[in-house]
Amino acid sequence: MNFFEHQAQAHKESKKLLFLFALAVIAIVLAVNFTLALLWIWMKGQPLAGAHLYPRFFFLTNTGVVLLFIGGGTLFEMSRLREGGDAVARMAGGRLVSPDSRELQERRLLNIVEEMALASGIACPRVYVMDDEDAINAFAAGYHQNEAVVAVTRGTLTRLSRDELQGVIGHEFSHILNGDMRMNVKLIGVLFGIQMLAGFGRTLLDIGSHIGGSRSRDDKGPPLQLIFIAFGAALFVIGYIGIFFGRLIKSAVSRQREFLADASAVQFTRNPDGIGGALRKIGGLTRENKCGSRIKHHNVEQLSHMFLGAARPNLLSGLFATHPPIETRLQRLYGRSVVFLDASEITEEVTHPAGAAMGFAAGSGSDSDAGESPRINYNTAPTGLPSPLDVSPVGFHPEFGYRPVGNSEASTPISSTASSTPTAPSKQQIPSEIVQAARNPQAANALVYALLLDRKDPVSYQLQLDILRQSAAQQCALVTLLHEAVETLPTSMHFAVLDLAMPALKFLNPEQRQQLLGIAARLIAADQIVTQSEFVLQIVLQRRLSPSAGRDVGVKYNGLAQLKAETGLLVSLMATTEFAADHAQQAYLDSVSSMPELALTAEQFVARDALDFFEVKRALDKFQQLAPLAKPFVIRLMLKAGGNNLSSDGVNLLRSVCAALDAPVPELFEVK
Repeated sequence: MNFFEHQAQAHKESKKLLFLFALAVIAIVLAVNFTLALLWIWMKGQPLAGAHLYPRFFFLTNTGVVLLFIGGGTLFEMSRLREGGDAVARMAGGRLVSPDSRELQERRLLNIVEEMALASGIACPRVYVMDDEDAINAFAAGYHQNEAVVAVTRGTLTRLSRDELQGVIGHEFSHILNGDMRMNVKLIGVLFGIQMLAGFGRTLLDIGSHIGGSRSRDDKGPPLQLIFIAFGAALFVIGYIGIFFGRLIKSAVSRQREFLADASAVQFTRNPDGIGGALRKIGGLTRENKCGSRIKHHNVEQLSHMFLGAARPNLLSGLFATHPPIETRLQRLYGRSVVFLDASEITEEVTHPAGAAMGFAAGSGSDSDAGESPRINYNTAPTGLPSPLDVSPVGFHPEFGYRPVGNSEASTPISSTASSTPTAPSKQQIPSEIVQAARNPQAANALVYALLLDRKDPVSYQLQLDILRQSAAQQCALVTLLHEAVETLPTSMHFAVLDLAMPALKFLNPEQRQQLLGIAARLIAADQIVTQSEFVLQIVLQRRLSPSAGRDVGVKYNGLAQLKAETGLLVSLMATTEFAADHAQQAYLDSVSSMPELALTAEQFVARDALDFFEVKRALDKFQQLAPLAKPFVIRLMLKAGGNNLSSDGVNLLRSVCAALDAPVPELFEVK
């Protein structure tokens, strides 16, 4: 099963989930009406004699109130989670880690997340630490992969080696890439809605315990205190019918996805002892405290399905287990039984050997810079990270088949995955001053401006400097300094730099983000000409930093047939980017002929001088709403139109489309 199939399956399971919860809501409504009917008879002290005993619209009112609680609670929680992963991480008690943190363990974690993100071709996720949690656990959250966050417990940092931590992050990246996060966030909202009824019952119990024992107004029924307690107890118990269904459904969904994520972690890191060691330490810690992955936060009930390991002791096994038993997961990883490991805190940090496991450039995996001062110091900055063009992105096959990220069949061990050919070491590195700047919010802001400067055109360059002096005077000197480093990079690396800077840029407040987007637009328009590279950089900046960034995007289009003109436009753009006018149309026809069902003809080819970047932007906005299984065909057609290798402009165009599709960047073996 490929990457997009996993996304499509997650989307289908989301629909199935909502259907099953609808059944649970019906069961709750029936239970409430039945219980309140009995309580009404008891309260009035009359024998059961038929429906005439009940007030007019009694059952309809009960039903409406129940639906209001469940539906209103769900909508309220979904609104509260509209920010996506950041809202979920805060809900779990997470603390946002600064990208330029020099705390030893946090620096190690940030380095690993950066490595995974660049190798995957997605924006680097923001990182949270749950400081109050001593157990070993983690989760990934967000509505789409370019706006994801990764959260780990303090115990994960203090108890795991670097390889084990890398395995945990690889596990969470599987959830990011396979589309699990969106469904998980929606499930949080639905669970909250169902729990609202139990919460209301608890409130009534509270009220009943604080009021006197006076009788109801007609003095024929039971005391008012007893009425409140009876109603509260009934609603509290009935509310847990929904929680029963919720646990049952989310456990069935979550268990299978944990097997897949374990397998993916091995394939990402080429090291079964990474995620395997982490699971073995969870098992070892469980022997001491009954749950080595226990989460103590009060929101654990709503979030339990998202974690790496079971978040509560009573969820470790049985029908309501959100995760498979640790022993079963280890059996899948190693193909045999293995012993648990001691999970004592690691008091001595060992620098990770450069270039290990995932084949990153020398220094990119090192944590030697972890203990430095948080200030920007270009003389002591760490070595650069690899280009995603030199590191095989996660899950992508050179013939445009997304290779399976683990075996979903329960009976197949995956230890053989570790013997796969390692990724070739990186040949290009991002200069250290750029890496350092990308980790600081204000310096990352200046870095974006540096990417947009054009010194090749002296007139345009001077106009851009004038804009910076007027609108960002304090950053002007830093921008020009960073631009000197940026000029040493091929333009195909610019998106990797932008991906790396995303966590720091998201530390900017809304006003600062808006200012950045505004100044970037002015820098682009300084020469009255918008180049393709400028356009795609602006598209990605707006996609990730606009007020709507991180929000849920639903599926509106089920196939490319509904976006035929937009597909032709993107294929034309790639063909004209890679070939001269006399060959571009033929490249376009060679590409679209591979999908005759689209019925795209030569007349629908858009020549270079007729291309309108505003129309391209509208097309990308629509492709964001394309069904998961239709997305790979867009990339396939563009790759075919580009020929055997891509220019830097072609690489950047493809990256912007992948950002719009929330897809990893395909592997490119050769760049013109």
